[in-house]
Amino acid sequence: MTQGEDVPGSVRSQATALRARADRMSARLGGPGLAIACVSLGSFMLVIMAVVVKVLGDRIPSFELLFFRSAVGFVFILPLFAKDPMEPLRTKRPLMHLARGGLGAMGNFCFFWTITHMMLADSMALQFSRPLFMIPLAIFFLGERVPFNRLLVSIVGFAGILIYARPFTAGFDSNALLGAAGALFGGLVVVAIKRLAKTETTTVIMFYYAFWNAILSFIPSWFVWVWPQGTEWPLLILIGFLGISGQGLITKGLTMGDASALAPLDYSRIVYAALLGFVLFGEVPGLWSFAGMALIVAASIYLVLTEKKKAA
Repeated sequence: MTQGEDVPGSVRSQATALRARADRMSARLGGPGLAIACVSLGSFMLVIMAVVVKVLGDRIPSFELLFFRSAVGFVFILPLFAKDPMEPLRTKRPLMHLARGGLGAMGNFCFFWTITHMMLADSMALQFSRPLFMIPLAIFFLGERVPFNRLLVSIVGFAGILIYARPFTAGFDSNALLGAAGALFGGLVVVAIKRLAKTETTTVIMFYYAFWNAILSFIPSWFVWVWPQGTEWPLLILIGFLGISGQGLITKGLTMGDASALAPLDYSRIVYAALLGFVLFGEVPGLWSFAGMALIVAASIYLVLTEKKKAA
């Protein structure tokens, strides 16, 4: 073989190597890599939404912020029914959808309230206490038997909420209890979803959730309405876009990869919130906050991971 004949072979060899490398990269991005990217980006988008809520919350009431978040999200959901616009009207559980919407509206209101009245990282950590409430809810509403270790861990997590609230000290913060109430409502929403999922599609559940959240948040907003001004309008639209997009990305990522490995990654929201809270609002969590945050996050991650193993 001459030198001239060897060149094309070398080129083919390099091309084959490049294609193999591209295939490996594509596989990584299309599997765990893309799932991780979706959950990470979705988590960051929800923290940015919380930042915008905190900025606007100085002037615009929490119920009104929730209304815009729900109404804009509802508009983004409508194209999902382009092929069958009548699908939502064929629901078999209208009252359950209403109940789920009411619970969700109360939970979201509590979350928005804590964002505007507490440090960003604290409000985010309290939102992640929802797995703690799933233990008693699973016992009373779903009739599940809960192992002692999971029950004990949930009690440790509740201790973290009490550390946040400090009910027996001069630094008592009732906003922490409101944040915990929001997590409780979030847990009830999960129970409602489990029942709805037996007869309803995911898109129909999303449709009515956004619809009832918008309606039920608008009613109290009417009595405290503050007309947005100037740049507040696009920021309100941004809240809705970030909320629906962020949650959608997280859901997509969890369905693409190993949910037990990806679920704790969603807790990066607390880290993002702490960093942005410090940079943008000068917030520095104190010792009580770190202690409560550590207990809530550790207990919640443990419960999420053991729940996934139990389901597997």
